[in-house]
Amino acid sequence: MNLSMQALVKSRPEPGIWMAQQPVPRIGPDDVLIRIRKTAICGTDLHIWKWDQWAQKTIPVPLITGHEFSGEIVETGSAVTDLSVGQRCSGEGHLIGKSSRQSRAGKFHLDPETRGIGVNEPGAFAEYLRLPAFNVVLLPDEIDDEIGSILDPLGNAVHTALSFNLVGEDVLITGAGSIGIMAAAVARHVGARHIVITDINNERLALAAKVADVRTMNPNEECLKDVTSQLGMKQGFDVGLEMSGNQQALDQMIDGLVMGGRIALLGVPPGSSIIDWSRIVFKAITIKGVYGREIFETWYKMIALIQNGLDVRGVITHRLSAHDYQLGFEKMLEGSSGKVVLNWN
Repeated sequence: MNLSMQALVKSRPEPGIWMAQQPVPRIGPDDVLIRIRKTAICGTDLHIWKWDQWAQKTIPVPLITGHEFSGEIVETGSAVTDLSVGQRCSGEGHLIGKSSRQSRAGKFHLDPETRGIGVNEPGAFAEYLRLPAFNVVLLPDEIDDEIGSILDPLGNAVHTALSFNLVGEDVLITGAGSIGIMAAAVARHVGARHIVITDINNERLALAAKVADVRTMNPNEECLKDVTSQLGMKQGFDVGLEMSGNQQALDQMIDGLVMGGRIALLGVPPGSSIIDWSRIVFKAITIKGVYGREIFETWYKMIALIQNGLDVRGVITHRLSAHDYQLGFEKMLEGSSGKVVLNWN
């Protein structure tokens, strides 16, 4: 094996990410080495590219970025007994500690010591990735490398959408980014009744209509009350999935919920937000904050959903060579794409 590899590196504390030669990671006894086949660009990667305030506080420089991937195991550590060379895989990008109460209770996704590949530790935008064997998720034959590369964000969508029972429920989704669109597809697949997804980007709304059987709405062009009336809804939405991180969208969602409605909150608004908590109290609304995926329950559920017919491939709009990564970032930054997949073969 070559001792160096191509990787996308945040090598300078300024906007941009750069292709550079890096050493191939050396694995420990509990790790595996993965030959990366495909990766996908995430909204987190855009923050790192733009070098915004969050990135400046969070990202060590230099750092190999990226955390959405699929690949093949090419080496296993001496203590790894349940994985073997040649197996196709994706993996959980949250590296957990083992000493917290949450981890010791098996609630790995709530571990406060969590570190992320491509955020705190070297990531997957490279020819090779070192990953703890514990974090590896093997891919069944029904899931190809392309879909494998977007399981991480699909997991966010599944975790959010399945926070509450959706069977027969009316669902409002604010934010038609890739995760919002996939959440809409999940909601439809598991039996929601009416699903409305809102965004101010008509390209994203068109993609949502293509990928999932949903009613789309641009709040700059339509009123939510008119849409619910057209759908024959008498009271409001039972469940809200907030994916936008937009204060106005959250306010709209709170107004649009029934008494006793439930909100799963994945979007992160910038800075501080003002919420009229009296509306939450008097409408008896339940709010659940969602972070990442339940490790590993969400992975089991989303793989089962795909095996049972869930189709989210349409959310992928661009397939590029890893060497054309700049074009992929440009499309993402313009808001004129769904998921962008980079091929590392």
